[in-house]
Amino acid sequence: MSKPFVAILMGSVSDLPTLQPTVDILRQFDIPFEAKVTSAHRTPERTHEYVRDAERRGCAVFIAAAGLAAHLAGTVAGLVVKPVIGIPISAGPLQGVDALLSTVQMPGGVPVATVAIGKVGARNAGYLAAQILAVSDSNLAKRLSSERRDNAVAIAAADARVMEQLGQG
Repeated sequence: MSKPFVAILMGSVSDLPTLQPTVDILRQFDIPFEAKVTSAHRTPERTHEYVRDAERRGCAVFIAAAGLAAHLAGTVAGLVVKPVIGIPISAGPLQGVDALLSTVQMPGGVPVATVAIGKVGARNAGYLAAQILAVSDSNLAKRLSSERRDNAVAIAAADARVMEQLGQG
């Protein structure tokens, strides 16, 4: 059996810079992934075919990013019972608020785990995918826990430096 992987779907190639943090996090934790440009509206058949094929081949988590009408994550969630993480892309006159609402407002029984708009959300999507995979991978869980501890230590050290500079430490 092949190692589970994460499928990253984006509605447009212009979404790739926003999704770079997702890719970076998955690479940091050595999580296999595939990335595809496919649209719920412009290439619906291709989207359906890819999602079903990826699920058959062992995709464990789907990450779908789209802006404006943002139906990609919902389309994926309607096709699979694997976890789907939606990343709203900042675009158009509402700067991603429309994408956020389109992604988060799913009907009962067809959930999409929705993260923040843009690059921060993309980073969190990578971490969330890693955490989902860590449920059945104790090594990955340990690596995630270690990174969290390291981040906490770094924040405490930064706080101590600020307090010292202000004469309060």
